[in-house]
Amino acid sequence: MKKAKKPSPETAQRALAEAKARREKFEEQEAPKELNGRDGPNPSRYGDWENKGIASDF
Repeated sequence: MKKAKKPSPETAQRALAEAKARREKFEEQEAPKELNGRDGPNPSRYGDWENKGIASDF
């Protein structure tokens, strides 16, 4: 089994800078307004779904 070659420090620094730029660009974007969506926290993130007053937890 071959041992993986470590990237050079310059390559690692460039990759970190590119990742930081992508993260900043992503954070600047606003999510589009959801039409006919639910009020409150995102159920897919928090795990609670509510329909007609009945909550189900996955």
